Amino acid sequence: MIHAKPAVKEKKSMNSNTILLLLTIGLFVVMYAAGCIAYVDKGFTKLQTFLDILKNNAGLICVTCGMTAVMITGGIDISVGAVIAMECMFLAVGVESWGLPAQLLIPLMLVIGVVFGIIQGYCVGYLGIQPFIVTMAGMFFARGMTAVISTQQVSITSSSLMTELSMMKFNMPFEIGAYLNKKGKLMVPNVSIYVIIALLVLIATFFILRYTRFGRSLYAVGGNQQSAALMGLDVRRTRFNAHIFCSVLTSIGAICYVLNTMCGTTRQALGLEMDAISSAVIGGTLLTGGVGNVFGSFFGVLINGTISSLVKTNGKLSSSWPNVVTALLLCFFIVLQAIFAKVKARRS
Repeated sequence: MIHAKPAVKEKKSMNSNTILLLLTIGLFVVMYAAGCIAYVDKGFTKLQTFLDILKNNAGLICVTCGMTAVMITGGIDISVGAVIAMECMFLAVGVESWGLPAQLLIPLMLVIGVVFGIIQGYCVGYLGIQPFIVTMAGMFFARGMTAVISTQQVSITSSSLMTELSMMKFNMPFEIGAYLNKKGKLMVPNVSIYVIIALLVLIATFFILRYTRFGRSLYAVGGNQQSAALMGLDVRRTRFNAHIFCSVLTSIGAICYVLNTMCGTTRQALGLEMDAISSAVIGGTLLTGGVGNVFGSFFGVLINGTISSLVKTNGKLSSSWPNVVTALLLCFFIVLQAIFAKVKARRS
């Protein structure tokens, strides 16, 4: 009797997507560790410093999650920063000038996001207009509407709900990272409510993209629209839903943003769309679509936040340096993605 030899299992090698994700995480760890070493005397090693990075970028985390979903389909949305400015101004003026309760205005912000997503998604998905053109028109409209609502900076001072939410903080359990300040007072690191909201959005987006039909359809459409159509997927509806999803997360990001700033201005969130795009690309999302991971995008946000924090901690560097460093990192990751794409094409 001839015994068949058992099949030898081939070892799975890491693909380019995993390498990019690990590279992003490693870059953040190295960058943050360098900051801890260089600025140990300025408190950079304290846990609260890291939590403050999350606090200052809570809105960006939400927006980047939505941007990642759109970019996975091969699209883009450059209106997100302007939409945040419009919704923050809407909330601030609504509370301070119109006397409306925040309990009514916050749900209306989500409705505005849905309407914005439906209009832009319809133009992109069903009319076939380029996403850049559609969202650029949305950007100009939202910035214009922000100025129509008010041209002045409006600070939120009279809403008890907004004040309570912005001041709501949760101390770290078991006093992790606690330290004594210069006055001998015990300082316990804390995290704001809008940081928790942003992290919940991150986790929810991860599960939606990975484990739902909607998420799988985004990757399929971004990978190859013709193949996705042959598989029976509705390509137009998928792109339509992606923009709605992005706009809803942008509205949630606007809530986090206004809870952090407690004001509305015409120049609010200026350039935030570029921060979201760069964070997604640094996190491994391909501009051509089909590849993306929200946790990679999250670490992209942390890298951008760490760069800004390092410049502020230094105190002597120009405020333009974060943009310069981000641009260099963006170019590096785009070139790296192109190299991996060529290697993959040769192998196939």
